[in-house]
Amino acid sequence: MSSSLRPGIAGLGIIGQRVAASLRAKGLAPATWNRTPRPEEPGWTDSPAALARDCSIIQLFVTDGRAVLGLLEKMLPELGPGKTVIQSSTISLADTHAAAKLVTGTGAAFLDAPFTGSKDAATGGQLVYYVAGEPEVLEAVRPVLEASSKDILLCGTMGSATVLKLVTNMVSSTIVGILSEAMGITAAQGIALTKFQAALERNAAASGVSKLKIPSMIAADFTPHFSLKNMLKDASFALQLGSESGLQLPILSIVAEGMAAMASNGQGEEDFSVMAANYLPFRS
Repeated sequence: MSSSLRPGIAGLGIIGQRVAASLRAKGLAPATWNRTPRPEEPGWTDSPAALARDCSIIQLFVTDGRAVLGLLEKMLPELGPGKTVIQSSTISLADTHAAAKLVTGTGAAFLDAPFTGSKDAATGGQLVYYVAGEPEVLEAVRPVLEASSKDILLCGTMGSATVLKLVTNMVSSTIVGILSEAMGITAAQGIALTKFQAALERNAAASGVSKLKIPSMIAADFTPHFSLKNMLKDASFALQLGSESGLQLPILSIVAEGMAAMASNGQGEEDFSVMAANYLPFRS
C-alpha cells in the first residue's frame, strides 16, 4: 500500500487492537489512537486530530455513538478531500447518519462499515464487514478492510449496513437466550449438557451461534468475546428501530430485559453467553 493510503485505527479495544495487528501483519503499519493512552502501541499518535492528519483512511472502533461523534468533532479540522472515515463501531442508525453528515461536510468520504465476528475472528483476520456507502469509496479502501476480514458485503445506501448489523445481532442474542433456557431444562431433568450439545448438532436448529457458544456455556467460561453490555446496547438500538417502524418485538424485548437485569448485577463485561448463568448448574 502506498504511503498516501496509510490507515489509522481509533479505538484499541478487543477488536480494534486485533485489527491493527492484522494490518501490521499485512505490512500496512497503521497509526493508532485510544482514549486510554497506549504509547507502547506501534504507530501510537497522541490525539484524534493527529491520527486524522497523518492518515488518509481512519477506521473507528469505539464504544457508542457518543464516542464516535465526539471523536469526529476532534478530527474535523484535519478531515477533507482525500480522507476517508470507515465507521466500524456499532451505533444507532441516527448516529450513523449524523456521523456521515459530519464527515462528508468536510469533503471527506464516509463508509458505514460495522463488522460481524468476535475476538477470535478478529485475531485471525476473519471479520466480515457490512458496508454501506458509495461503491467507489469502498474500492479505494478495500485493501485496508481486506487485511482484517474474510468477506465484505456491500449493503446499499448509507445506514443499511448499520441496520443489518443490528438485526443480525437480534438473532444472535435471542438464540443464546433460548439456548440458555433449553440447557436449563436439560440440566434440570438430569441429562448431561454434552448430550444436549450432541443432539442439537444433529438437528436442523443448529447454527453457527450454537456451535460457537455451547462449549463455553457448558464450561461456564464467559470470557468476553462480545460483551453482554454491548449486546444489550445493540438490542436497544434494534428495539428503537422497531418502535420507529411501528413494530412490536416481544421476543427481543424479553431477552433485552434479561440482559439489562444481568448488566445491573455487574455482569455486563462478561460475554453475552453469560445469560446461561441464570439457568445452569454447570455440570456436564
